[in-house]
Amino acid sequence: MLESLTEIAAKLQINWVLLNAGLQFTSWGLFSLLLAEIFRDSYHALCHKVIWLGKWHNKHHMVYRRDLSIVSLKAYQESQLYHDILESSLLVVVLTIIALITQKIGLWLGVVYACTFLFGASLRYFQGSIDTDYNHLPGPLEKSPSVWWVNRSYHWRHHFDDVNAYYSGVFSLVDKILGTGLSLKGKTIAVTGASGALGQALTAELLKHNAKVVALTTNPDKLPTDNGLKIIPWELGNEAELKVSLEKVDILIINHGVNVYGNRTSQAINSSYEVNTFSALRLMDIFLTTVTGPQAKATKEIWVNTSEAEVSPALSPLYELSKRTLGNLVTLKRLDGDCIIRKLILGPFKSQLNPYGVMSAHQVARAILFLARRDFRNIIVTINPLTYLLFPIKEVSSWLYYRIFSKTLQS
Repeated sequence: MLESLTEIAAKLQINWVLLNAGLQFTSWGLFSLLLAEIFRDSYHALCHKVIWLGKWHNKHHMVYRRDLSIVSLKAYQESQLYHDILESSLLVVVLTIIALITQKIGLWLGVVYACTFLFGASLRYFQGSIDTDYNHLPGPLEKSPSVWWVNRSYHWRHHFDDVNAYYSGVFSLVDKILGTGLSLKGKTIAVTGASGALGQALTAELLKHNAKVVALTTNPDKLPTDNGLKIIPWELGNEAELKVSLEKVDILIINHGVNVYGNRTSQAINSSYEVNTFSALRLMDIFLTTVTGPQAKATKEIWVNTSEAEVSPALSPLYELSKRTLGNLVTLKRLDGDCIIRKLILGPFKSQLNPYGVMSAHQVARAILFLARRDFRNIIVTINPLTYLLFPIKEVSSWLYYRIFSKTLQS
């Protein structure tokens, strides 16, 4: 009996040499895939910066109409030869050289990965088949741009939103590094609470990025009229009257709010929820009705200032409760995938609502746009390190709970 147990133990002994070799192969293999994506997307970005590379790459852009249908089969095949085959061939050569020099077996996984691009491009060139060209299939865009995986809507923006952004082909890592995951150039962006400290700071920063800013405000007299802003007055409870204006808007930033501090009267409760929660919800619903047309899902977005109060105390119970409710409703509505909805989780900055804030509104506005251009969907700007830990846990658990126990009834 003792002898059999010894034999079993011997058989169960871990072969550390084999395990170490497997781990090394896996780590180098994953690194090679990452390297392939960085090289491929960096080459793409260079094609838009270097004139002589652009001459070859422009053949690719000239092939497609706005619905991603091709101008002609001949032009499509030429684009595969002068761009896709050339790009993937260079990628195979570079990765092969790196694998030969380093002599790491795992790096050959990247070479194989690059060969799949070359094979697909060759197939499209010789056979004229577009079936393997997933990001360029014609037709309406049915989904919003993905976060990490480049889908049709994401890549459509590179062709018809801003050719100097959205360079990534499979994973959006390079765009996040370069800040080209969202282009604000030429976008019509409406901002509520535009007369407040953050509203004015956001407006100024958006104008620097060549956006067309529409100030939605209940206090139009507080805004200057000589800085290129389009000012649209509105009143709380009359959000429906903004629908015509919102149809022409690409990004709606819901930023208005109220802080009753320690007040807990019935009037304070009603005011907090009406301004911070229900008004924002009505604006979201109205804007979502404008997400129509074959390409609207690629261009329309909502940004909602839910504040750090979602997970942290704000020394104002009703502000916390109303903002927390808004944050939960945003998480719930994200499940429908009608368009991109970003959350702005902001720490204390100096404003009319919080004269004791430790950050400046302009610092916060710059940080918001820095992260938005890198396609962050949850934009956290705060000096409180706990928020960076607590918010993702709260958001993921809420998302999972809502996904399991709620559903949308399609009309």
